[in-house]
Amino acid sequence: MLVTSPRLAHPSLPHPENNPQSPLMLSGDWVPSDPHRIDFANLPYVTSEHTIVSDVRAAKIPRQRLDKKEGGVNQHNYLAHHNNRFWLMWSDGPGLEDRAGQRVKFATSSDGLTWSHPQFLTPEPPNSGLDAPCYGMRTSEGFRWISRGFWQRDNELYALASLDEAAGFFGPSLKLHAFRLATNEDSWQDSGVIAEDSINNFPPKRLSNGDWMMSRRPHNYREVGVYFLVGGNKAIDDWQSFPVLASSQELAAEEPLWWMLPDNNLAALFRDNRRSGYLYRSFSTDNGRTWSKPIKTNFPDATSKIHGLRLKSGHYVLVSNANPQKRDPLTIAVSKDGLVFTTMGYLVGDRHVDYPHVIEHDGYLLIAFAGGKQSIEILRIRLSELKGISV
Repeated sequence: MLVTSPRLAHPSLPHPENNPQSPLMLSGDWVPSDPHRIDFANLPYVTSEHTIVSDVRAAKIPRQRLDKKEGGVNQHNYLAHHNNRFWLMWSDGPGLEDRAGQRVKFATSSDGLTWSHPQFLTPEPPNSGLDAPCYGMRTSEGFRWISRGFWQRDNELYALASLDEAAGFFGPSLKLHAFRLATNEDSWQDSGVIAEDSINNFPPKRLSNGDWMMSRRPHNYREVGVYFLVGGNKAIDDWQSFPVLASSQELAAEEPLWWMLPDNNLAALFRDNRRSGYLYRSFSTDNGRTWSKPIKTNFPDATSKIHGLRLKSGHYVLVSNANPQKRDPLTIAVSKDGLVFTTMGYLVGDRHVDYPHVIEHDGYLLIAFAGGKQSIEILRIRLSELKGISV
């Protein structure tokens, strides 16, 4: 007798092999037929503890250096837990985001709430220090570092950062660099370039076959689309690049996020810079070598960076700016299978909040985010609090 699983019995439900074109990603009696009409400001509140690690809103930098913009920028925040400490890294630069002179900073914590004084992780970008004429400018004459996350590989911790010209997104000399944490854990050693013409979105994670994988955008990704890099075992610079076909035709794919599903197939989510107001999704059934055509889901999005992961319990969480109108609030959604999310909660808002990165540790979620692209902040949430966001 032929036995059909419940998922296959309902063709509207997504499946990486049997129904990769399904748009369903958000479901529940609480979800209106138009998910853009969700009352995002009144979602169930998730109780958390909050701290600010770095804040440059009061920074004073010569106005003429910043195209009439004072202050600084803090964003691109990433978390890790390594050797009994939490590690946090972010981009720190002059004026608006990603201008000449931008560097990467880091801080550490024993509990995720009290953090060390921030220190620089990367050196000054070439010819773009405080005294350079191009400092704080958008120009091909200047360079900037962009924080790209921590890679925990073979008991060593690497901090990844991209380097390119500061004129636009991205410069033709774009490269992804790695910095290895020294044995004494008080400095970072330059390990060189690990991927040419590449910027990742999140650091590599393990596939079921033992390979590492991370996303890749080349400097001309708006024309050619996005890719995934697979490898990283023989050496930190040993990668193969595989395209996500139609990622520059079906949408303007940005900032990919991927995770492994319970059956070891892969799901990838994409921000759409054409401002459709929804996330797109693609699947791979061969460990990232090929991907299904990205499909617009019914999960709303503010055209903003997202992050999520599979918890030790087997559930999945997705932290994002789900309100399509603005980056407010920051929300968290929960799924049992990594395909369809059935609950959503309110984390923080009533202001510009974005760039989330989340990790799980010892019964808590730690979520790093940026406030107005000028403050690096942390939420610490007991996992038990997620049980209270049923809507």
